[in-house]
Amino acid sequence: MAELPKGYEPTTVENRWYQHWLDQGYFTSEEKSSKPAYSVVIPPPNVTGVLHMGHALNNTLQDVIVRYKRMQGFNVLWLPGMDHAGIATQMVVERLLAKEGTKREVLGREKFVEKIWEWKEKSGGMIVNQQRRLGISPDWARSRFTLDEGLSQAVRRVFVDLYNEGLIYQGNRLVNWCPRCQTAVSDLEVKHVETKGSLWHIRYPLADRGDDLVVATTRPETLLGDTAIAVHPEDDRYKKLIGKMAKLPLTNREIPIIADSYVAKEFGSGVVKITPAHDFNDYEMAQRHHLPMISIFDAKGVVNENGGIYRGLKVQEARKKIIEDLTVQNLLVKEEPHNLSVGKCDRCESVIEPRLSDQWFVKIKPLADPAIKIVEGKKIVFVPETWTKTYLDWMYNIKDWCISRQLWWGHQIPAWHCEDCKQVTVVLEAPKKCQHCASLKIKQDTDVLDTWFSSALWPFSTMGWPNQTELLKTFYPTDVLVTSFDIIFFWVARMIMMGCHFMKDIPFETVYIHGLVRDDRGQKMSKTRGNVVDPLGLVDDYGTDALRFTLVSLVGAGRDIRFSEDRLDGYRNFINKIWNATRFALNALEGVKLADQIEGRPLNLPDQYIIQELKSTITFVTKALDEYRYTDAANALYKFTWNEFCDWYLELSKPVLYGQDANAKSQTGAVLMNILERLVKLLHPIIPFVTEEIYQRLPKHSESIMIEKYPDLKDPFLKNGSEKAANDVEVLKEVVTAIRNIRGENRISPAEKIEIRIVSDDLAPMKTLEENIEYLLALARLSRVHFEKKMGETRKCAVSLVAIGKSRISVIIPLEGLVDFNEEIKRIEKELERTTKDLDLAEKKLSSETFVRNAPQEIVNQEKERKSQLTDKKAQLLLSLERMSQ
Repeated sequence: MAELPKGYEPTTVENRWYQHWLDQGYFTSEEKSSKPAYSVVIPPPNVTGVLHMGHALNNTLQDVIVRYKRMQGFNVLWLPGMDHAGIATQMVVERLLAKEGTKREVLGREKFVEKIWEWKEKSGGMIVNQQRRLGISPDWARSRFTLDEGLSQAVRRVFVDLYNEGLIYQGNRLVNWCPRCQTAVSDLEVKHVETKGSLWHIRYPLADRGDDLVVATTRPETLLGDTAIAVHPEDDRYKKLIGKMAKLPLTNREIPIIADSYVAKEFGSGVVKITPAHDFNDYEMAQRHHLPMISIFDAKGVVNENGGIYRGLKVQEARKKIIEDLTVQNLLVKEEPHNLSVGKCDRCESVIEPRLSDQWFVKIKPLADPAIKIVEGKKIVFVPETWTKTYLDWMYNIKDWCISRQLWWGHQIPAWHCEDCKQVTVVLEAPKKCQHCASLKIKQDTDVLDTWFSSALWPFSTMGWPNQTELLKTFYPTDVLVTSFDIIFFWVARMIMMGCHFMKDIPFETVYIHGLVRDDRGQKMSKTRGNVVDPLGLVDDYGTDALRFTLVSLVGAGRDIRFSEDRLDGYRNFINKIWNATRFALNALEGVKLADQIEGRPLNLPDQYIIQELKSTITFVTKALDEYRYTDAANALYKFTWNEFCDWYLELSKPVLYGQDANAKSQTGAVLMNILERLVKLLHPIIPFVTEEIYQRLPKHSESIMIEKYPDLKDPFLKNGSEKAANDVEVLKEVVTAIRNIRGENRISPAEKIEIRIVSDDLAPMKTLEENIEYLLALARLSRVHFEKKMGETRKCAVSLVAIGKSRISVIIPLEGLVDFNEEIKRIEKELERTTKDLDLAEKKLSSETFVRNAPQEIVNQEKERKSQLTDKKAQLLLSLERMSQ
C-alpha cells in the first residue's frame, strides 16, 4: 500500500489526473457499442463567455450524472460546444475596432466577418479551457460550434424547409429595436427596469368645437406618430365623442376618437393616444380598427421625415423640444411623477424602441401545438415538475418568432431578392438567377438569423443532421437536459419544437431545471453590486472538488443557491477528512497481510455495522442520482463518510487495528479497505480528483477509478452487513453521545475515566449494551458501568435521558470528586443570568410589531430560532443548578 502525503494538494493532483484521463480517452463515446447509450448535450456557452458561477454549477451537475452513468456501464456521449453569440460577439469586435480607430462600416461586411473569425481563433473560446479546470468530462473531440459548416448546413436546411412549408414568412411588423445595436431583438432579450419617470397630461383640441380632451402619456415625443385617440366604450364621460375627430397637437393633422375596451378608465384621464408604430398595445389596437401606422424614428432612434420640424432630433431631444412647444401653445396641462417599466437591450443597456420593420418570422403555432402535447403527455418531464406549468403557460400564449437580426455575424438568411420581379428565392445553395423570372439581378438578404435559431437545432444538428449519422442513430434523443430556468423560453421550448418537427421525436426525455447562484444574502451576483465570485479563484484557493461538492450539496431542485465561502471552507474540510481517514487507515495497516476474502467469516460488530450502513447509502444515493436529487445524494455521502465511517467506524475499529490479534487485524483491515474502495467510487462523480488519487493508493486498484463499476446491491461484499449490528451500534452511539455531552456540560476532562450508571426497564437496549460493553468502555472512556432497572439516587449527579425508538435509557454520572460544586454553581448562575438577559431581549424583539412587520422574514425566523434555543438552554441550566444544589 502506497503512503499518502500528509496533506492533500489539489493543484498538482488535478492537473496530473485530468491530463491522464484525456490521454487515455476516458471521455470518449462510441458510435457503435454493445453498451446501452446515454447522451447529454451541453448548453453551449457563448464564444465570448468567461466562466462564472452559473457555468460552474451547470457543468458540475452534468458531469456528476455523466460520470455516474459511465460507471454504471453506459456508452456515454456528453457533447460539448460553443455558441457564436451574434450580438455579443459582434459588439466585442466592434469595440476592438473602435480602439484601433475604425469601425465595421469602413471594413465592409466580408472583412469584418473575417476579423471576427480571427478574434474567435485567438481569443474566443477561452471558456473551454476554463471548463476543464472544473474537471468536467465531455467528449471534447466531438465539440461543435454553431457556425461551423455542418451546423450551418443544418440551419439552411431548416430555414428552407420551414419556408417551403409556409412556416417562415417576411412581414412589416412592430418589433423591439435596439438603436445602439441597430437590430431587432426578441421579447426575451429585453430586460425591463423600473424607472422614475413622468406622466404628461396634454390637451388634444376637438376638431368641431372649442373643447378639448386631456390625454395622459409617458412618451410625449411619440405624439407625432399618433393616428387616433381611444376611450373605453362604456366610459360615460366620452361616449358622445366616439367617432368625432381631434386635432393632433403641433401638427396640421386630425385623428379619430375611437372606442376600445383595452383602455383603462382609471388611468389618467381615461383617454389615451394611439401610436401604432411605436407601442405594441397600440399596434394591436390599430390592427383591430384598421388605423394607419406612422413611423417617426429611424434605425438610430432619430426623428425622421415624418417628424416635421423635429426631424434630426434624438428621442430625448425631441421630448424636451415637444414639451417646450406644448407649454408655449398652452397644450400641456401638467406633469406628474410616475414610475414606469422601461425596456432595455439585454446586451448594451440601450432603451428599446418599438419600431415598424421588415423582418422574417416563424409562424409558431403549428410548431408549438405538438410541443405542448408532448409535455402534457409526459413524454418530456420537467424536474422539478413545477416548471411544467411555466413552460405550458408560455407555449399556450406564444407569438410568432422574429428570427431576423440586422447584424453581420451569424447565419446569413438563405433568401435572395430579385430586383426585377421583387420575388424572393429561398434555397440551400446560392442561386445564379431568380427562381421566378430567371433574372440575374438577385441579391442575398443582408440579415442574419437570431442566435437562438441555430441553438434550437443543437441536440440533432451537433450529431450530423441532416445526414442520418451513426451518432444520431445511437444517441438521439438525448436523455437529459440540465439548464437554468431563465432559458426555458429562449432555448428549451424551441429545441422541443424543432426536434419534434424535424426529427419526429423529442430532443430529450428529462429537463432538469436548476436555479441561479446568488450571494449569501440571496442577491443576484452582478458587477455593479460587487458581489461576483470567480469560480476559478475559488478553485485556486480551495480546490476543484471542494467547489463541486459545495455546489452539488446546495442545489435544491429549481431553487436558487445562496453561496458563501464559509460553506466552501466546510466542504474543503470534508475533502481533507476523507484524505486523513485514508491516510490513517493506510498507516494503521502498514505491513498487515489483509484477508483474501471475508465472505462466510464471522465479522465483529463494527465491521457488520459499517457494511450495512454502506449498503443503505448505496441504495439511497443511487435512487437520488437516478431522480436528479443531487443534494440528497451529496448529503447522504457526507453523512456516511464523516459520521458513520470516520467518527464511529474508525473509532470502533481502533482497538482491533492497534491490537495484537493478527487475524482480527487482517479481517478488519480487509473490511476497511473494501469500504474505502467503494466509498471513493460512490463519491467519484461529485469529487473526481481526490477520489482518483486515493483509489490509486489502495491495495486493489485498476488504471483509473473512472472505468470502475459504480457500487450496487449485487456486490457480494454487502451480504456481510447486518441490520441488527447497525441497530446495536445506534444504541451505543446514542449512549456514548449522551456521556460525551455530560462531560462537556460539566467540564469533565475527556481523558478521565469515569464510572456511570445506566438505568432502564427495557431489556433489549440493556442487553445490547452489556453484550458490547468493551466498545462502550473504550468509546466513552469509562472505568465501570452499572446496569440498573430503577433510577435510584440522582443528587449531585448529571442525568441524561436517551430515546432509542420506543425505549428510554437514563445515563447517570455521579459528579462527586469530578466537579467543584461551589465553583460550578457560580459558573451556572453566571451563565443563567446571561442567558436570561439574552432571552428577554429576544422576546422583546419578537413582541415588537414593528420588528416583525419590517424585518426580512429570514431575520425574524432566525430570532425565533434563537429564542427557542435560549429557552431550552435556560431550562437545562436551571435543572443543572437544582442538581448541583441538592
